[in-house]
Amino acid sequence: MKKALKGPNCTRQDVLDATDYVLPAVEIIDSRFSGFKFDLESVVADNGSSARYVGGGRARYPADIDLRTLGVVMEKNGEIVTLGASAAVLGHPADAVAMLVNILGELGEELPAGSFVMSGGITEAVAVKPGDSIVARFQELGSVSMRFVE
Repeated sequence: MKKALKGPNCTRQDVLDATDYVLPAVEIIDSRFSGFKFDLESVVADNGSSARYVGGGRARYPADIDLRTLGVVMEKNGEIVTLGASAAVLGHPADAVAMLVNILGELGEELPAGSFVMSGGITEAVAVKPGDSIVARFQELGSVSMRFVE
């Protein structure tokens, strides 16, 4: 984020105006819950199940791409396992960030300039084990790849 954002009335356009650039990224989930089955209270208690993220691809200015319709194809060991479109993130990824900013505003907080924000998952989570390779190809943004080891 190139500018701080503050709620309670943050909009999609506010988010787009405050965004320096977008990158493709994949969240690495590490949860004590098996099969991705948990309720909201449990995932919050587990600190969101987020362990790491992997970024890559090509940085793009938000005005240069249609963030609502970006396609993503995820491959595991060379086979397509899931695909999606960025509209899966509350209709538009910037709407998800605006919602975050507005919730922070209710708590008297803001999203500071310089923040790295992941707007939400475009595809469902994919289970991996040691030896698996994942490639996520993001339309207009390039790809992110990783290999899991013990």
